[in-house]
Amino acid sequence: MKKRLLIILGILLALVPLGLISENPAWGEWDISYYEKVLGFVPKGMQISLINPVIPDYEISGLGSVSGYYLSGILGSVLLFVIYFILIKLKVKK
Repeated sequence: MKKRLLIILGILLALVPLGLISENPAWGEWDISYYEKVLGFVPKGMQISLINPVIPDYEISGLGSVSGYYLSGILGSVLLFVIYFILIKLKVKK
């Protein structure tokens, strides 16, 4: 089970560079100007942003944008797997 999950994590990490190749923004990472361009208007509920990203635009001071992109992808993937493993451990204890 753990081996299969680590293989999946490895595949996800290998796919991180695909975002650098694409000309289009990643799904769900659109800013307000993207909605204006595609829809012709900004939906009312989206005009106010309540979420501040931890690493905005994948820019980490001291690293280039590409390095920040890789680091963000790796940290995000690892964080999700850590949360998954913690939830599995809590479920097994019950």
